[in-house]
Amino acid sequence: MSMPQVTTGAGYIAKIEYQSFVDGEGVRCSVYVSGCPFKCEGCYNKAAQHFRYGEEMTDTVIDEVLEACAPEYIAGLSILGGEPFSNLKVVAPLVQAFRARYGRKKSLWIWTGYLFEYLWRANDKRTAVMKQADVIVDGMFVKSLYRPNLPYKGSLNQRVIDVQKWLNTAQLSQSIYIE
Repeated sequence: MSMPQVTTGAGYIAKIEYQSFVDGEGVRCSVYVSGCPFKCEGCYNKAAQHFRYGEEMTDTVIDEVLEACAPEYIAGLSILGGEPFSNLKVVAPLVQAFRARYGRKKSLWIWTGYLFEYLWRANDKRTAVMKQADVIVDGMFVKSLYRPNLPYKGSLNQRVIDVQKWLNTAQLSQSIYIE
């Protein structure tokens, strides 16, 4: 299977969950981007596969998300999809604004169907976004590998990667997992 080359997307988001208890550690603000080239069988967010589903991302929406992250009890921002790394038109400015406002005081989690190693080796705008993340959950959802109650993922092939620990080790062969 060849990897999809879509990177910028159409600039839409499917929804915002202002207080999510399942999209990472702690209470989080979750942004679901629109558009996904993978179309995994059994996807729980099928409507968000279309690149123009939902509403267009604007500076006003970014400000709204940042304000939603402001309360002390919000641990950080989670970006899901659709496919975030096929939607850099939404994700890159959102991540940049989030880090500018909160630095490393709040965490950033990103889910992707791509493998971490593939995105890292691309050494492009997606890699720059990855470096800003604290945690990346990688791998496409595989229906036959689905297990209920897996922490932060839907199927056994997916990995929960502590990006900052990985960057500190600088060894791709020693990806560090939270679980």
